[in-house]
Parts: sequence; structure tokens; C-alpha cells
Amino acid sequence: MSSAPLADTKPEIIRVRALRKVYHTGDVDVEALRGVDLTVARGEFVAVVGPSGSGKSTLFHILGGLAPPTAGEIWIDGVDLRKMGESERTEMRQRKVGFVFQKYNLLPTLTARDNISLAQAIAGIKTQLVGFDNVLKMLGITNRLDHKPRALSGGEQQRVAIARALVNQPAILLADEPTGNLDTANSNAVLDLLRDLNKRTGQTILMITHNPEAAAFADRIVYMRDGRIIEKGDG
Repeated sequence: MSSAPLADTKPEIIRVRALRKVYHTGDVDVEALRGVDLTVARGEFVAVVGPSGSGKSTLFHILGGLAPPTAGEIWIDGVDLRKMGESERTEMRQRKVGFVFQKYNLLPTLTARDNISLAQAIAGIKTQLVGFDNVLKMLGITNRLDHKPRALSGGEQQRVAIARALVNQPAILLADEPTGNLDTANSNAVLDLLRDLNKRTGQTILMITHNPEAAAFADRIVYMRDGRIIEKGDG
């Protein structure tokens, strides 16, 4: 199957059509994405699954405005990424998209609270947004905010990273192998939190993973191979 259509009648928040990405390495062209079509509804939790080299991480970076496409249409929350300059893409990353990576990317000299607040400072947001205390409680890190990363477990560090991604109330949360550095118990706890966050707050989540067990926590699964979407299914 060449595309993964909208799962229901909710308004779309991600729309990708005929997306291509070609990397030029010396005299060799590597086609990482080969005509990807994908639509994600607002409030969906979608997992994109595929082996290394399938194109899923390239898709992640393009959707997050971290890399430009070679060709194709990309709409994020009603905005056409093709018409954005670099400063506009930077602002989009700060305000419309939250990122969670396999490596937590917390600054070791800052407390958990300061790591989270830094994302607000970069985006120019001066006050804590309404309801964020409830997100911290949901993530179970309220009493860990004054600890530095070295005093936190891997699972706690990833929860802080999720809080940092959510502090500016992004339209979309992009998670790239968010449990890749965690043991089974912590992996399941983080995935439960993502699913709970999606169900309770309506946060749109697009998760990249090579792990079918992690993907099963999502509402919908999209399978990639060789730069194409080959199949879709339900989570």
C-alpha cells in the first residue's frame, strides 16, 4: 500500500504528499524517501515502524523542520513548510513541535526544572502555561524537579525530556525511539505515559520506532521500508 490515509474524520494536523528526500554523497545519490504519502488526524497517536534505513528517521526530521525535502508537499498544523524560511522553521520547532529523542539530551549542569524552563526561554515564553502542573503530575516527576540528571534514573530523565517537549504546548509531539535507552519496565512506563497523555489531553503524537511492541501502544501503525510506506494497521 502506498499511503496511509486519515483514520477518521478528525481534522488533519499532518499532511504529506509525494514526499522525496535525496542525499548527495560524492557522486552517489541516496534516495531516503521515495514518494511518501501520510495523513495524521489531530489527536491521533501514530507509530511509524521500520528497520534501520527504511526512511523513518528522515521522515521524522523533515516533519520537524530539521531537514528540507527534495520534493513533495508538507503541511503541519495548517502551515506549508515549503514556503517557510529558516527563521520561520525555527519558530515552528519552538512552538508547534515538541521533540523527544532516544538520548534524553538534558543539560547535566541544570536541574530538571531548569532543563524544562530552558525550552520556554528559547521560545520567548516567560510564564508557565495553564495546566502544565497537571502534565508534571501525570509524568510523575513533580518531586524530582530540583534534581540534576545524574540523580535521576533513565526513566525519570526521559520523563523530564517529555515534559520539556510539552512545556510550550506543541501541536505535535514527535518521538524518535523514545524507549531505546530504557529497560523493559521503564520502556512500558514511558509508553503508558505517552498513551495516557494522548487519551487525556488529546496531544497528537507521532512516534518513530523499530520495535513492534512499542508501536502497539499507538492507535495506528504505519510500516516503512526502503523509503516507502508499505502498509498501515491499527494499534
